[in-house]
Amino acid sequence: MLTIYHNPKCRKSRAGLDYLKTKNVEFTVVEYIKEGISIKDLKEILLRLNKKAEDIVRTHEEMYKKELKNKKFTQEEWLKILVDNPKLIQRPLVVGKHKAVLAQPPEEINTLL
Repeated sequence: MLTIYHNPKCRKSRAGLDYLKTKNVEFTVVEYIKEGISIKDLKEILLRLNKKAEDIVRTHEEMYKKELKNKKFTQEEWLKILVDNPKLIQRPLVVGKHKAVLAQPPEEINTLL
């Protein structure tokens, strides 16, 4: 079973969801901006992505540019920033049992199948 962390307002996220629907797999959708995301879940996703929190930050967001750019944060601080501001998380993130991908382009999902 896969899980897609999705923002319906995002074109890239919708493309990832549409691509996932064409595959014959079960998946769940988490609208993480509306529902929120826990630090525990984010840590697990990052572990499966083999990335650090700062690696999945949307650096073109206004909040990032005004408040975060060129500042140094610890991993725990980044986790808190992302949990408190989920709009800063790149999307869509698709999570499998042992691995996760940033589905940009959507075909990245194939590595989980």
